[in-house]
Amino acid sequence: MRLFASTTAMLILAATTAAAADLPRLPLSPAAPVQWSWTGLYWGAHLGGSFGQTSFSDPAGPGLYGGQVRSPAALAGIQLGYNYQPNRNWLIGVEADVSAMNGNGTQSCLVSSGLFISANCRVRQDALATLTGRAGFVTGPGGRTLLYAKAGAAFLSERLDITIGNPIGSSTESTDGRWGWTAGAGIERALAPAWSVKFEYDYANFGSRDMATPSSYRLVPGVDYFATPQGVSKVSQDLHAVKVGLNLKFGGDVDARFDDYHLRGTQAADDRVERGAVEVGGRVWYSSGRFQKDLGATVNQGQQNILISRLTYQSTAASGEMFGRVDGPYDTFLKGFAGGGTLVSGNMHDEDWIANDGIPYSNTLHDPVKGSIAYATLDVGYNLLRGSDYKFGGFVGYNYYRENKSAYGCVQTAGATASQICGSPISNAVLAMTENDTWHSLRVGFNGELGLGRGSKLSADAAYLPYVKMFGTDNHVMRTDVTDTVSPEQGTGQGVQLEAILSYQVTNAFSVGAGARYWAMWATTNAYTNIFGSECPCQTLPTRTERYGTFLQAAYKFDAPR
Repeated sequence: MRLFASTTAMLILAATTAAAADLPRLPLSPAAPVQWSWTGLYWGAHLGGSFGQTSFSDPAGPGLYGGQVRSPAALAGIQLGYNYQPNRNWLIGVEADVSAMNGNGTQSCLVSSGLFISANCRVRQDALATLTGRAGFVTGPGGRTLLYAKAGAAFLSERLDITIGNPIGSSTESTDGRWGWTAGAGIERALAPAWSVKFEYDYANFGSRDMATPSSYRLVPGVDYFATPQGVSKVSQDLHAVKVGLNLKFGGDVDARFDDYHLRGTQAADDRVERGAVEVGGRVWYSSGRFQKDLGATVNQGQQNILISRLTYQSTAASGEMFGRVDGPYDTFLKGFAGGGTLVSGNMHDEDWIANDGIPYSNTLHDPVKGSIAYATLDVGYNLLRGSDYKFGGFVGYNYYRENKSAYGCVQTAGATASQICGSPISNAVLAMTENDTWHSLRVGFNGELGLGRGSKLSADAAYLPYVKMFGTDNHVMRTDVTDTVSPEQGTGQGVQLEAILSYQVTNAFSVGAGARYWAMWATTNAYTNIFGSECPCQTLPTRTERYGTFLQAAYKFDAPR
């Protein structure tokens, strides 16, 4: 919901500023911009990310823990639509789009008791399609800015499975797609007679439906395990998506540009863009994070989803960073940032399935979690479209992210027995375990900047991470039953990184702004651990991390050399 709130706030601020740009004012040049029409057929492409949440109800009643599966995803696709503009200020239209997705999330479910062998629920999302109507308000010089809302039908292609934990492994699955509804809002700017760029937020809800749960076993203390029959879980889902898109109007001249932002006979607007300009600045980022790793019950288990343990860290962090951008020759640009900070608060849940004294399910809470984060990104790109108040281009780059976490104390929240390590609470001054992880990612994405008038600018980044490599080290410092408490970890996977910034130009050189950022990376391929220093064959260890939050920034721009 923090992602939802941050994204909505950015769009509202952008819409308010764009509308303000249409207020009466003295003309800046003798030639007023010619009113442009949005009417016509268009098609385009988009890149972005989504965050889905799937709720699995427990047939036995309210669960002790879990039941909510997070499934972040990168998405990329195409759209086709038609606009009709009946008058100067209003527009209606219809749009269809389809996006490929790579969502993959897991979480504990059916956790009704520590005496019941609970399950692991997994959600994998493959594609999202929508068919919507659009209504918009046309504003700005020449009517080239569109603020719009949309609503209609949505279809989600996905795979769900519920697998009982170690040592049972019975499972049920569903591979049917599901229909729902969607609503969203965005801002679109015509950059040239044929080209426009859009920033959009969408929400989709797919209601709830029944899904069979697998049979399991319940322990009657002092007696034996007894089989439990299959049940029915209510599975409800929703999804948030952010997209950066480029549209091409059918019949438009792809080489033409708007030339009436400047005096006739003077140098063209595109040629006035300052090549070699350098912008540098600083940010303060307050973020929340979630790190999760699933320890498989078998070696090289392939697509099976049977767990023997799971560790989930949640934290908040405060960090500072420096950033910069250089617009080079031939429409190239170089941009990046680097920063670091401290974990402000956090906790960790350690779950085990039949690992301690034969208890079916164990969950221990470790609070607080202390540590640090560090990160850096460097991108090189090319501006596909550029003018005096806009830029839109693609980039490739690299992201580095490190997170070190130390969990203290221990309280048994499920499956407690006196002989367990946390059967009696352990002081939160005692170090229980550490988790240090480094993520290296290749980035491919779009970057866009739009001037909104009155000194305001909206910027956005949408990056797909086609290759992610994770290295980690776990240290169960309280374990006394092993000779080596350190477990090396690694894996490869994918991810998504999104960012939006609304800034205000205080002077020609100095600006301030606020932004929102979301990162998600998951290593689910060749993911394993040499647990407690053991040699391979290794145990599987799909690992996922997220970090998201808002930031404030200040920047200074140096003029290009003349």
